[in-house]
Amino acid sequence: MIRIDDVALFRGPKAVLEKADLVVQRGQKVGVVGANGAGKSSLVQMILGRLAPDRGRLDLPAGLDIATIAQQAPSGPQALIDYVVEGDARIADIRARMARALSKGDALAEAAAHSDLEAIHGHGAQAAAARILRGLGFEPEDERRSLDDLSGGMRMRAALARTLTAPCDLLLLDEPTNHLDVDAVLWLEAWLRRHRGTLLVISHDQEFLDPVVDHIALISAGRIFFYTGNYSEFERRRGEDLRRSHQQAERQSRERARMEAFVERFRAKASKARQAQSRLKALARMEEITPLPIASSSDYRFEFPGPEHLPRPLLTLDNASFGYGSRTVLHDIGMTLVPGDRIALLGANGMGKSTLMRGMAAALAPQSGQVGRSPHTKIGYFTQHRIEQIDLRSSPLDLVRSIDPAMREQRARDFLGGFGFGSEAVINPVEPLSGGEKTRLALALLLLERPNLLLLDEPTNHLDIDMRRALALALQSFPGALVLVSHDRHLLRLVSDSLWLVAKGQVQPFKGDLDDYRAWLLSGLSGPQSSLPSDAISADDSGARSKDTELAPSSRAPALRKRDRQQRKREEAERRQRIAPLKRAIDDLESDLDRLGKERAEIGTILADSTTYQNMEHEQLQELLARHRRLDIDIEKAESAWLEKSESLAKLNDQDIERNEAEEVS
Repeated sequence: MIRIDDVALFRGPKAVLEKADLVVQRGQKVGVVGANGAGKSSLVQMILGRLAPDRGRLDLPAGLDIATIAQQAPSGPQALIDYVVEGDARIADIRARMARALSKGDALAEAAAHSDLEAIHGHGAQAAAARILRGLGFEPEDERRSLDDLSGGMRMRAALARTLTAPCDLLLLDEPTNHLDVDAVLWLEAWLRRHRGTLLVISHDQEFLDPVVDHIALISAGRIFFYTGNYSEFERRRGEDLRRSHQQAERQSRERARMEAFVERFRAKASKARQAQSRLKALARMEEITPLPIASSSDYRFEFPGPEHLPRPLLTLDNASFGYGSRTVLHDIGMTLVPGDRIALLGANGMGKSTLMRGMAAALAPQSGQVGRSPHTKIGYFTQHRIEQIDLRSSPLDLVRSIDPAMREQRARDFLGGFGFGSEAVINPVEPLSGGEKTRLALALLLLERPNLLLLDEPTNHLDIDMRRALALALQSFPGALVLVSHDRHLLRLVSDSLWLVAKGQVQPFKGDLDDYRAWLLSGLSGPQSSLPSDAISADDSGARSKDTELAPSSRAPALRKRDRQQRKREEAERRQRIAPLKRAIDDLESDLDRLGKERAEIGTILADSTTYQNMEHEQLQELLARHRRLDIDIEKAESAWLEKSESLAKLNDQDIERNEAEEVS
């Protein structure tokens, strides 16, 4: 369906893609991954025809129907349900025909339009669109609201709903989970698994990709690497490929060094000149193996400046209710936060997660009850709104110094470098930065404030997988308390110790883990914690059970380990026995070659002196010439023996390396 052959794409002088190849077959579901700026969105834009490759070929079938999410949030007076239904262009066209026929009083044309609508099952389109809207977190009363009446996040979800209703040969989705909560992400997972068309989805959410895709396209260093399997399988295979490519490069380096050593020793020697020339030609033909590029979160070095104080408690909610105007969203909430708490908030969009965060952050006053904060509580509150508040004309370095004027420039540069900002980026204006770069900058500025209570509302939007891992690692070591809202379940698993469910105006601890929550959602239950199945287990119980099962040693394990150690010792002893004589022989031969070479050089110096033939007796001169000839023969034999022994030793070393590699893979 999609064929990309040796494609290069440039943005100014920078190559976004170079020597890129990709073949996607009909029906495949492909996850497109890579670091921010690697070229993922550029690939999608090429497929959509909005960018043309600077070199190479991009082949698509004629008449290919492609559905993708609108780049801009939709707006206007149109009702949400109508906007979504008309994602099917056929229905939009038939509706337009109906409207024209009705305005002209043409009953025959109107009947024909109804017949065409029936033929494509269009009368059920509204019900199908409503089901998609429910899955993406909309309420029934939202259907008749105009697009202009919806929030920005709701309008982007509307754009996704419209895309999902469109019949297509190829579905292209660029970060579809960014404006979804966990509930909607789980629904979208199930929908995409049932989808029978070809799918190309860009995502940094590995838990979302795993059940959805059957291939991974990694864009790295301008190339596209294609893998069969889901994201977890890709990570395993990619690790093997990286290890193998580096081992091959090291092996080639050793082989090159052996050839160069031979050429250096023998290129001036007539008897070995042909062999030396042969090795020189082999060196010239040898195509250098370049190890696969390693993209690692080690490039990011998050640093949490330690909080000045860690009071206990940091914050208390005592029968606190929050809402807007006369509408109460959350009733009688009781919570206490202390240093070390790691809480993830679950619940559908609109249930009050962000309302609770705003109440904790003092951005929303309680309607009733009390919110208590220690005088030493310092809150770091991250939302998408915080990104919008960044002064786009300033540089990252200026923004850091505005928070900490005493910070030295090099210290500030090092700090920003940990968030992926290089020497030029730190002094340039923020405005042209990508969404992911602005998110990283907002997080960096937040951490500089040295909070002891972090409230993070969807911090991973636009962040790539490596950056998410670096964030998770940093959050694990944060000494204060953390309350997190995120659709990224991998992040939730890594950093949260307890789950709280926000539903039906209540906030209650959820007894279970994220897998329990998924099962609970798919069971159709919608009440708070009390509606959980009676056999639901706590996260602690589940973790203990799985750990015991996984790590419980077999009664035979000690004996097997002892046998393995004994086997390894025998193999190492046998290897030493094979290699030691070769090494000794090579050392002896090299000593002989040095000695013989020095003696031949001394005799050569004597023979090169013209007075030798005048002053030396004839018999003595003949003996000297005979000795010189014998030295040539001895050196020739020693060199041949040295070459034979050296190649034997190299083969043994290579065999050991190959055996170790095979053992590592097994």
